[in-house]
Amino acid sequence: MRVLLAGLAGAVAMFIWTSIAHVATPLGSIGFSQIPNEPAVLQAMDSAIGATPGLYFFPWVAPNDPKAMEKVAAAEKVHGHGLLLYHGPGQNTDSDMAPMLIKEFLKQLVQALIAAWIVSMLAAGFMTRVIVVTLIGVSAGIATNLSYWNWYGFPLNYTEVQIFIEVVSGLVAGLAIAAIVRPRTA
Repeated sequence: MRVLLAGLAGAVAMFIWTSIAHVATPLGSIGFSQIPNEPAVLQAMDSAIGATPGLYFFPWVAPNDPKAMEKVAAAEKVHGHGLLLYHGPGQNTDSDMAPMLIKEFLKQLVQALIAAWIVSMLAAGFMTRVIVVTLIGVSAGIATNLSYWNWYGFPLNYTEVQIFIEVVSGLVAGLAIAAIVRPRTA
């Protein structure tokens, strides 16, 4: 029961922190830029892509093409390259953020329950338990963010901020979890 309570407390702490980070600080927008000449670009995307949502990689080369890397390198010398997450006109237009906030909280609850379960198996003091959960946050922060920076060219400042937010999430969850889950006795 303590693990469940600790997981819930950790998730609430994470949710509060990430809400503050994204709403009350500039952290949530670091690394984003406005598209120059946005109306023309949007018109071109709507015309070319239409209603087919997706994550588009460009320039596109078939992954099984034996000369894929050569073709991509040649195309990148002439044209831009990157990823585009696209939703066509009229898609995802609901301004109700409740479903997304619920999914985010559930994700954080799963993370915090895993951390609480790990901490419940430790015969360690309060600060060690906090550090363990914080290190889980470090792992979560670098797991995809560094790969996206490395492979897809995500902006470094965006990457650093996302890692920071996850590390602090681990820290606040760790404080809540360590306060509830007592050290295991040998």
